[in-house]
Amino acid sequence: MKLAEALQERADLNRTIRQLSIRLQANALVQDGENAAEDPAELKRSLDACVERLAFLTARINHTNCATKAGGRTLTEIIAQKDALAVKIQAYKDMVVAASQASDRARGTEIKILPTVKVSEWQKEIDGMSKQYRELDNLLQQSNWQYDLV
Repeated sequence: MKLAEALQERADLNRTIRQLSIRLQANALVQDGENAAEDPAELKRSLDACVERLAFLTARINHTNCATKAGGRTLTEIIAQKDALAVKIQAYKDMVVAASQASDRARGTEIKILPTVKVSEWQKEIDGMSKQYRELDNLLQQSNWQYDLV
């Protein structure tokens, strides 16, 4: 099984687990003398099997990410760098939005509000980090389809 296939199955399992949880809750109570629309015991068995498979896949994915190298770094290191870049990009974008807010003045005597940073410079940094983010993502996607699950 390729790493990408395991990642897809993990995503499917997470969706299925959320749906099973909702279905369990929907069948938790019934009116006296009525039956549940679905058997909670069967839903529980399905949920338990999905969680067990999820734990197995997650461990294998994590092991593969630690053992597999691309571009001289492990996939875990690349994922960590990509996640950190996403946080930094968002913080920079938030600052650019805040610094770009227009401050209208009705009269020339009102206090003038100015940005504390050069928005264009911050945006240029965002663009560079976004390119780096895309390159890391492409490397990960390529690796996911290239390497087998360990």
